[in-house]
Amino acid sequence: MQVIGCQMSVLLGHLNTGMTEQFAALKKWCSILYQPTCDVTSQPNLGSIVEALRHGPRDTGLDANAIRELSRYWEAVRENYAAFEGEERSGASEVYVHGMPGGQYTNLREQARSLGLAERWPEVASTYAQVNDLFGDVIKVTPTSKVVGDMALMMVTNGLTRENVEDPDYPVAFPESVISLFRGDIGQPHGGFPSALQQKILGAQTPLTERPGATLPPADLDDARATAEHRIERQLSDNELASYLMYPQVFTDYAKARRQYGDMTVVPTRAFFYGMESGQEISIELEPGNTQIIRFLGLNEHHDDGLRTVFFQVNGQPRQIKVADRTHEVSRVVQPKADPADDSQVGAPMPGLIVQINVASGDPVKNSDVLMIIEAMKMQTSVRAERDGTVDAVKVAPGQQIEVKDLLLVFG
Repeated sequence: MQVIGCQMSVLLGHLNTGMTEQFAALKKWCSILYQPTCDVTSQPNLGSIVEALRHGPRDTGLDANAIRELSRYWEAVRENYAAFEGEERSGASEVYVHGMPGGQYTNLREQARSLGLAERWPEVASTYAQVNDLFGDVIKVTPTSKVVGDMALMMVTNGLTRENVEDPDYPVAFPESVISLFRGDIGQPHGGFPSALQQKILGAQTPLTERPGATLPPADLDDARATAEHRIERQLSDNELASYLMYPQVFTDYAKARRQYGDMTVVPTRAFFYGMESGQEISIELEPGNTQIIRFLGLNEHHDDGLRTVFFQVNGQPRQIKVADRTHEVSRVVQPKADPADDSQVGAPMPGLIVQINVASGDPVKNSDVLMIIEAMKMQTSVRAERDGTVDAVKVAPGQQIEVKDLLLVFG
């Protein structure tokens, strides 16, 4: 996790001052072996490696007491993030079957769980290996490992086999990340893409044959800054502009939350993630010399509008605000399912969130046109028209949560 990574950097930065040779060596080993993934599937802990190499030709020379000091620090940090850890408490030998990177293993299991595939994990892992072979045994690092995982989840969700995917006449709604990979947006793999599969995935699209960055038009940074600042509604620093250029929607969402709630990084980790107990008191340093003492007093029952009043003190002065109670949200209306016998009805290929709709009632569409985009756990899938026709009715709306086979659209 990035927060833990920053904390590790801060801790090692403190050790730099008056650092002994032992600590200098320890810092070097930590920078090599530490991975901010908050899971235990990536590598054994540093202490075990040091002890295994002690008294041999590869003895690290690291101080065992210093290692234990760091271990105790991270043990305390880890308690704050325990709720975000995966269920795995040790390495799994099945990695030699599916070949997933350690950092992806827990993430993909969580994605599978969110899609209702928790009990079918062995099938997901087996399909992951099949997809990797289908794609030409790609080097699986971010983002290519995510593409393989997206395709594996899509295949298991929709009951697709390898033969279905390879069959040029069998229609498959490929995830957007898969289309992007085979289009060459990420680069060219050693040996190229499997040509027949690339043709099926891209259809009429022309793939890139060179470095993706070489084909990008020159960016007008002044124009981009003006657009970004209009969306964000404030001036941006150069670092913020760089973040916006790389991840425009992610940064816009972040800026919106920052504008609404302020800088939440000053809130203690445990209070931020788990809330405060009645009578609990914390201190928040807004800036040097400006520390606020906050004491949580309690809250009332939810109101008819779904809000609850929170009572607290700031530096001894009573305060109260109203906040939304998410436990009393209105239940989602059940979406009708698409009739598999009616080819005019388009069903959802996977559960997720409708993030974009490209058509409206009465619009003409052609085969392979993108009708809408569904997102689930950062995986986007384009729902494409499987024939020419005219849209009769769109049955969903942007921001709506849907399940697999829910009715999305009806052709005339």
